[in-house]
Amino acid sequence: KPCGSSQLRSRTVGHMADHLELPRPLRLLRTTAWSLTESAGLPVAAFAIAAWLGGRDAGLLAGVGATWITAVVRKVVTGSVPSLLTISAIVLTLQTMVVIATGQLWIFLLHFPLANLGLCLLFARTARGNSPIAARLAAEVIGLRCPAVHKQRMHRFFQNVTVLWGGVFLLLAISLGVLLATVPLTTYVPVWAVTTVTLIALGIGASTVWLRSVTRSLGIGFRFA
Repeated sequence: KPCGSSQLRSRTVGHMADHLELPRPLRLLRTTAWSLTESAGLPVAAFAIAAWLGGRDAGLLAGVGATWITAVVRKVVTGSVPSLLTISAIVLTLQTMVVIATGQLWIFLLHFPLANLGLCLLFARTARGNSPIAARLAAEVIGLRCPAVHKQRMHRFFQNVTVLWGGVFLLLAISLGVLLATVPLTTYVPVWAVTTVTLIALGIGASTVWLRSVTRSLGIGFRFA
């Protein structure tokens, strides 16, 4: 019996090692929703409330403050800060400094292409390293877990998909820069929103299809953990 139990455990471990792990659907939804809430929902809520009470600058400062407080709490409680939250904190801080210093609407809107250019450079900088940012975001935002036996084989995919997202952000930076120069300021924000959502959705779709193609070619499946 002990021998049989050992063999069963070995087969179970081997079966688990053949798969990438995702949280179960409801937990995956909660994990993704919380990541987006930390990086975008809390700052937007803080901005809306403070701007209603004290004006635009108060709202911007409140949004940045909420982001950094969330990052500090994360660091104290878990010992680390998610990459998406770090990116949001840096982008919001730069945006707020520029807006408060100038007070100009077109300079305020300029942060959209500049922020995407910064994200492009960030992704490009990590793409060929040992820790491509796409791998960290996949683990933090959707809870993807890659067994150690597959890390080396999946490393090239995460490097390449990091390059893909660098390209997405570069395309966004160029598109939004051109729009800012050609579209009236009153219509820029809705056009920015549609352009951003469309390109991000295409990037997510391409990344998902690419991941499935790579895992199939490597004989790796998925399982809910």
